[in-house]
Order: sequence, then C-alpha cells, then structure tokens
Amino acid sequence: MHKNTIRQITLAGLFIAIGLILPMAFHVLGPGTTFLPMHIPVLIAGFSLNLPIAILVGIVTPVLSSLLTGMPLIFPVLPFMIVELGTYAVGTSYLYRTLKWNVYLSLIVTMIIGRIAAMAAVWVLVNYTTAKLPNPLVFITGAITAGIPGIIIQLLLIPPIVILLRKRNLI
Repeated sequence: MHKNTIRQITLAGLFIAIGLILPMAFHVLGPGTTFLPMHIPVLIAGFSLNLPIAILVGIVTPVLSSLLTGMPLIFPVLPFMIVELGTYAVGTSYLYRTLKWNVYLSLIVTMIIGRIAAMAAVWVLVNYTTAKLPNPLVFITGAITAGIPGIIIQLLLIPPIVILLRKRNLI
C-alpha cells in the first residue's frame, strides 16, 4: 500500500474518532446541537484528505455515532446529517485541495452548500417518507439560527487549524 494511502486512512480514522468523541463531550457539557461538534472534524477532514476518503469520513462519522451513541437519531435526523456532512467533506476537499481556493472561502462556501443540501434532504424526507419534520425552509432557518454559536466556532477554529496543519506539512 502506498505511504500516502496509509496516511490518508489513518487520518480518516482519527477524524472519525474525533467526530464520535466531540459530540459526546459537548452533549455532556451542554447543547451539542447548538455547537455542531460533529461538523468540525468532518470539515477538517475535507481540507486534509483526498476526496473519496473525505466523503467516507463525512458519511461514516454520523452513521457510527448514531449506532454507538444514539445521536443523531437514526430517523429522521441521520439521513439529512449524512447528506450535510458528506457535502461538507466534498466541498472542502474539492474547493481547497482540487481548486486551490483559500481556506476561508472554501469553508464559507462549503457551509452554505452543506446547509442547502441538508434542506434538500429534509424536503425529500418530508415529501417521500413519514418523517415529521418542519417545512424545509423553516427547518434550515431554524438550523442556522440555532447553530449560530457552532457556525462561529467553526469559522474561528477551523481555518487556523488547517493553516497550522498545512504549515507543519501534516496535510
């Protein structure tokens, strides 16, 4: 196996582990849904990993968390979280690593696209399943409003972490 592949898989495992531990810590200390702790390692994984492995982190993290901790709920929350976090992984990996966008612009655009993808997933769930979710526009407005502290944390923490990891040649 190529050295870079081993490194990518190892980092993926690390980001998934952080994605399991951070939400548990936040839920013990306070409202985890407000601080969006699972989003942080998935977004950083996108900046750090090749696209296919980043997508894997974005999908596996919420699934494992749901199976191991019950958070997020398997239905109806897990499906739209898979879409949202998978989109985050795709967005940051593609914009930053492939298109070579600046870390801040990559993050902001990805966060917007991820929320739009979550809204689309909620629309599908509302219209094609028995999910009891609000109207997708109401849902996304509420998710953004409730998640403002988490969004601020992401904007303040993630770019310096990515820049530091890049400077140290860790990504």
